[in-house]
Amino acid sequence: MDNKKLEELFLKAQKPGRYSGNEQGSIIKDKNKVDIRFAFCFPDTYEIGMSHLGMKILYSLFNSREDIWCERVFAPWIDFRQVMIENHIPLFALESRDPVKDFDFIGFTLQYEMSYTNVLSMLDLAGLPLKSKERNDLSPIVVAGGPCACNAEPIAEFIDIFFLGEGEEVDLEVIDLYKEYKTKGATKEEFLKAAAKIEGVYVPSLYTVEYEDEKIKSITPKEEAPATVKKRIIKDLDKVHYPKEFVVPYIEIVHDRAVQEIYRGCIRGCRFCQAGFIYRPVRQKSADVISEQAKDLCASTGYDEISLSSLSTSDYTELEPLLNKLLDWTDEEKVSLSLPSLRIDNFSPELLAKINHIRKSGLTFAPEAGTQRLRDVINKNITEQEILDTCRIAFEGGHTSVKLYFMIGLPTETDEDIKGIADLAQKIVDIYYSIPNRRKGKGVDVGVSVSTFVPKPFTPFQFEPQISREEILRRQEYLRSCITTKKVSLSWHDSATSFLEGVFARGDRRLSAVIEEAYRRGCIFDGWSECFALEKWLKVFADLGIDPKKYSERSFTYDEILPWEHLDYAVTKDFFIKQNKLAKEAVTTPNCRISCAACGANCYKEGVCFEKR
Repeated sequence: MDNKKLEELFLKAQKPGRYSGNEQGSIIKDKNKVDIRFAFCFPDTYEIGMSHLGMKILYSLFNSREDIWCERVFAPWIDFRQVMIENHIPLFALESRDPVKDFDFIGFTLQYEMSYTNVLSMLDLAGLPLKSKERNDLSPIVVAGGPCACNAEPIAEFIDIFFLGEGEEVDLEVIDLYKEYKTKGATKEEFLKAAAKIEGVYVPSLYTVEYEDEKIKSITPKEEAPATVKKRIIKDLDKVHYPKEFVVPYIEIVHDRAVQEIYRGCIRGCRFCQAGFIYRPVRQKSADVISEQAKDLCASTGYDEISLSSLSTSDYTELEPLLNKLLDWTDEEKVSLSLPSLRIDNFSPELLAKINHIRKSGLTFAPEAGTQRLRDVINKNITEQEILDTCRIAFEGGHTSVKLYFMIGLPTETDEDIKGIADLAQKIVDIYYSIPNRRKGKGVDVGVSVSTFVPKPFTPFQFEPQISREEILRRQEYLRSCITTKKVSLSWHDSATSFLEGVFARGDRRLSAVIEEAYRRGCIFDGWSECFALEKWLKVFADLGIDPKKYSERSFTYDEILPWEHLDYAVTKDFFIKQNKLAKEAVTTPNCRISCAACGANCYKEGVCFEKR
């Protein structure tokens, strides 16, 4: 289909800017002068995908090479997806508008378990068989990475290669290997066997999984594959590639600003937090490099806001010097700064003064649990007094609202812990009204946002069950009944999506059949409430004879083979077992900066930790 006709069809979409391309910063190359074409696919809408930092980094990195052209592809929303089907338009890339089935690689980033059916939708729209074994030597190589790759098993049948860990080096190594094998006319199977020898590359077709009832009996690699696949780690963040410019969208996206990564990993060890473990070891950029990169981004994009990206911004060891360096030029150029992910236990009046100077907005903190006992269980390592003191500092500094994140369904949680959320919120309201110099005529707003605990791989709580949907609803309603003031607003996540997320988070390969059948029956955009239909999913599980509760609601024993047992994300299973036992005793472990907990990441041995000892 020619471009003119395609552009006419764009007008039938709710947001044509999702599909038109040609934005400032997008990269156009002559396809006849490149060796490799890479379709970078984000299995969600343009607005979500264009906000993702990892996509921006790899798009820039790939295109910095003359022999590679990387183009962007997003899941078409349901309105334009139907237009594409009716007009026989295959899935296309934004830059060239060429069908992605003509590319060498189709790469997916997997950020959320609820996007799995969108992966299948995009492969189907591309005109490709869904399963890896059904795609021939002329088909693109389908690869995937991102946090969900740490348990790749539920979608293992659809993906040729998973990249484990950080992609800046391993992705290019695989592309170079593909060039070599393509030149000598090798088969897809020959290429995959060779790729499996690269550290950080997981080829699921080279592993056989046997089951015994609900458990895994064995995971056996073929001769060409390693018994365990180790994730890749970038050692020096100052030297690794970072974009000097972003693609600037024509339409509003979720995070429409410049984003500057300041470090990777986390020192904290919260026992529920997957990101805190799979991104270890902790490495940080120098303040000079961060400031220079941020300035380049603002100059090239025209953005007037920078967000500092990390798992815990206030744990960055050079935060005060960094803010001073940034303020040297952001003040003059009227660029504002956003500091997400602030910690309660290192929030000071001095830091608040910096934040107020940078940008005065609502503050967000994450106590996670309402009682000290449960905060100790999850190793949050903050006290109630620290929470109250932080809120007092914020209110005395002129703020009139705070937002607090909590979870329900955490291991060992009782109704007393749930009531503790409401009690803590009330104490924060009371603190506001106890401040003599508070803003007169202005009330306080304490926002309480509650998500449901989902046991995730590579965490101390990977062995724990998720509470049932019925119990999720009961605890949500109980919490609502405990809040007796309009000064506290309550919101929570949908119990149905939390349930399904729990199923796929700890799932195995038998769920590939469920995902495919659910897609065939119309399940797409499952992360969106207007599209999600749990009844369809439950019918698929029933028809295939698979009980989803055996994945979400049962405990995993310490000695059983986990679906991700053959994948190595640096932190050891023995460490997770030890931490799980400490959780049941409500015993905390200090953060990594205070004392090394011997998790297995070998920060100091590898020479990649930010703090030399």
